[in-house]
Amino acid sequence: MIADKIKNARTIKKLTQEQVAEDLNVSRQTISNWENGKSLPDIVSIIRMSELYDLSLDELLKGDATLLNKIERDMKVAKAENNVIKFAWISIVIGVVMIILGNVFDGNPFIDFISAALPWVLLGLMVLFAILYLNKENDN
Repeated sequence: MIADKIKNARTIKKLTQEQVAEDLNVSRQTISNWENGKSLPDIVSIIRMSELYDLSLDELLKGDATLLNKIERDMKVAKAENNVIKFAWISIVIGVVMIILGNVFDGNPFIDFISAALPWVLLGLMVLFAILYLNKENDN
């Protein structure tokens, strides 16, 4: 289990939770939660601990199915967030083009519809970003 591995590695290096927390840019409570199995570190923290404790990633990750599942979920969330960001940029570009076209083709019903719908689409994207951000914060 990763909790036991990182606690043992820290004590072997004679580091306090406070020192490790400072090196990893997290709170001491976070280190305590990881070492007590109350939460799991993210992949960036695992890599940093690997370097700090002079352990290979294989030594830290091998045999911990729960941690590997968490890393897999984190990767899926990151990919989903990237897709949402791409969609948002595409929507913004389309919106700007539609505004320009709306000025050029004044009175076109299709252009008028898109121009009217655009603020609602952007509002929906902002709500989606907020939901994703809040879910990510709650997972940590």
